Amino acid sequence: MRHLLHQVRLFFIALQFFTRCPVPAWVGFEPAWLQQCARYFPVVGTLVGLFAAAVLWAASWIWPASIAVGLSIAASVWLTGGFHEDGWADTCDGLGGAVSREKALLIMKDSRIGSYGALGLILMLGLKAAALLALLEADPHLGLAALVWAHSASRLAPVWLMSASAYAGDADHAKAKPLATQASSGTLYFGLAWLLLLSGLMAAYDSAWVPGLCAAWVAGGAATLAMQSWLERRLGGYTGDNLGATQQIVELVILLSLLALVGVFT
Repeated sequence: MRHLLHQVRLFFIALQFFTRCPVPAWVGFEPAWLQQCARYFPVVGTLVGLFAAAVLWAASWIWPASIAVGLSIAASVWLTGGFHEDGWADTCDGLGGAVSREKALLIMKDSRIGSYGALGLILMLGLKAAALLALLEADPHLGLAALVWAHSASRLAPVWLMSASAYAGDADHAKAKPLATQASSGTLYFGLAWLLLLSGLMAAYDSAWVPGLCAAWVAGGAATLAMQSWLERRLGGYTGDNLGATQQIVELVILLSLLALVGVFT
């Protein structure tokens, strides 16, 4: 019972860290829990995806699909406080130019957004909106399911980085110091099991989606490994901002991979 209660606490810690959702006061907090709760990142992603899909579905009854997609993305950004988007913008600023490792780390610590960050955000949000709109036009059910799956799967990518790569910043001054420690294999396996379960539910709903899901698994995994290789080459590992950037890249790649094969299963 104590172990189960601890797992519930870890889930709420992950939910509190990545969203604006309030959590019960009895949950409490200990710094070590922030690293332990990484196993629930994909679960929180599922909830964020469900919220975004619900807004998308409701808005599509009132406005054109393009407006509904914009409202859905805005809703997910509001729910998460733009947490991952901020990491993407900072990563673009730090690694967009040809600067040294030390200079890149310094730039990413700056709260101000630069030209690379602004352009990166515009391109990221625009491409995600366009891909989601095209998926909705091809198959509304697939579009909603893809939104949930992409949010879930993309949050497994940072867990992989935390388990397979080293922290590149100053661990003593990290914004979320426990995230600078390596995630255990059990943490990664739990997130992987959750994503497999979600994939199974989607395949059970419509077996025609299986080719697209397989493509999304491959594309998402390849994007994660590519980000890991790039970050290790440029920084020697990852920072907190890079975890957010990786989530954004993988989410976009998943949507694009599903869209590329949409003619196969619609």
